[in-house]
Amino acid sequence: MKLVILDRDGVINLDSDQFIKSPEEWKPIPGSLAAIARLNQQGYRVVVATNQSGIGRGLFGMDTLNAIHDKMLKAAAQVGARIDAVFFCPHTNSDACACRKPKTGMLHEIATRYNTDLAGVPVVGDSLRDLQSAAAVGAQPMLVMTGKGVKTATDPALPPQTLLFADLAAAAAHITTE
Repeated sequence: MKLVILDRDGVINLDSDQFIKSPEEWKPIPGSLAAIARLNQQGYRVVVATNQSGIGRGLFGMDTLNAIHDKMLKAAAQVGARIDAVFFCPHTNSDACACRKPKTGMLHEIATRYNTDLAGVPVVGDSLRDLQSAAAVGAQPMLVMTGKGVKTATDPALPPQTLLFADLAAAAAHITTE
């Protein structure tokens, strides 16, 4: 099975230091939804793995998160894109869970759900924790320069096998021409 794992904020949609707390605040990065459609057209299943500590911080609830994801899925469908599943961690750093990236719980859950090995699977993110979790499970970390990507690119802890792309569209072009 061909699989791609995407972070949400800063990869698919514009990010905010104040969190994306409502469907109105969710705005796609230009070209990101078309990039997902391109992946789908080449036979890739696209899943999202996103830390959503705004829930644990009490900034929004599950109803709001579901509404945000509903808006994302509908916006994707309007351009012929499909996101197969959204995995999320609702915890804060202090919760010491196993699912919050850079820990690997969410990625292991994806591997179990799809009955696949994550070795070499593209994982596209804009933050160091996205890339560290990818590297820890043997996936291919891909950094986009959207969201926090420009800052992340200068981090000395960047996994050495990380590939850099301008945005999700450039990453999808690379993935689909491999």
